[in-house]
Amino acid sequence: MSIPIGAHVDQADPVADARARGADVAQIFLGDPQGWKGPTVAYEGGAEALRAAADEAGIGIVVHAPYVLNVATTNNRIRIPSRKLLQKHVTLAAEVGAIGVVVHGGHVLAADDPEVGFDNWRKCIEQLDAPVPVLVENTAGGDHAMARHLERIGRLWEAITDADGGDRVGFCLDTCHAWAGGMDLATVVDDVRAITGRIDLVHLNDSRDTAGSGADRHANLGQGHVDPDLLVGVVTAAGAPVVVETPGGIDEHGADIAWLRERLPTT
Repeated sequence: MSIPIGAHVDQADPVADARARGADVAQIFLGDPQGWKGPTVAYEGGAEALRAAADEAGIGIVVHAPYVLNVATTNNRIRIPSRKLLQKHVTLAAEVGAIGVVVHGGHVLAADDPEVGFDNWRKCIEQLDAPVPVLVENTAGGDHAMARHLERIGRLWEAITDADGGDRVGFCLDTCHAWAGGMDLATVVDDVRAITGRIDLVHLNDSRDTAGSGADRHANLGQGHVDPDLLVGVVTAAGAPVVVETPGGIDEHGADIAWLRERLPTT
């Protein structure tokens, strides 16, 4: 069976945008990725219409939670609204038939013990009603991040596993973030699976910066610093659906999707 490949697209008509790119998967925001307002479905006809259209077209939907969410932080004014907003996104994502909700691992404050952040994740998962999986994504930079380095991902996963409902949490592996965060892309799939037991989604992005830079700057496939063979190797080893979050629109994303399909082994 071929690996589903798609792109992050506009939320107004993700089905049409996916088709225009030759995509099998459409990743969308449900609202402002930099804001705290509750999620909405921009597609005409709402959640039910989007779910029906995506099903008819054979397009998988992935929801990306807002960037502002940080359930790990000790700052109550961020952590508590983050939990509430994540719940709203997960609930609405289920209504549109999404396969999961991607959320960044977050970070603690400079003076905080990282263990507090891991425990805040545990509390978040225990309070979350998750009809679709939450997919924790590794991040590119930050000395106090919960999901930049393998050791931290290991501690985070221990906390999540301890939570009631932790079995509903998955992992999203971002190649640009892994590269920038100092991970070895040649072994990252095995390294992450040794910790989490799973990879549910791959964000396939090249990097405009060098390895270990800590910079979250995506590049189109084959146009950045990452060896193309490493990118293809991650996808092949993971065997999970792929979303490109690369610069540009229909033409650029379509070219990235074609670039990957041409290089994947046929079965």
